[in-house]
Amino acid sequence: MYSSETKVRVRYGETDQMGYVYYGNYAMYYEVARVESLRQLGLTYKELEDSGVMMPVLENRSKFLSPALYDDELRIVITIRERPSVRITFAYEIFNQTNQLIHQGETLLAFVNKTTGKPCRPPEHFQNVLKPFFE
Repeated sequence: MYSSETKVRVRYGETDQMGYVYYGNYAMYYEVARVESLRQLGLTYKELEDSGVMMPVLENRSKFLSPALYDDELRIVITIRERPSVRITFAYEIFNQTNQLIHQGETLLAFVNKTTGKPCRPPEHFQNVLKPFFE
């Protein structure tokens, strides 16, 4: 299992009229956490795409426990529980600055060859970086 953390601060434009983070913005927080999590491993989405592999989202789930508010500092814990194959699942827990769990989510992504549009295995470098976490 692999886990990492990323922090984001809620900006005014991400909130609705009630001052809560608009529900659609959680998908953006997921993406920020995914990108930073891979970066912490020494991987980048840009490198993946340059190597000919894309990672489109197949499924996106969210469970809202409490609202995030303007100017909250959110801590996003991202976990990969299973070794990736043609697909990879990221689980998310979002905590506010008082360490209250306010949100849970999950995304399922596929590895896709940019040229053919067909599912493929993750690049070897990607697999090698994650391998120690699943032995």
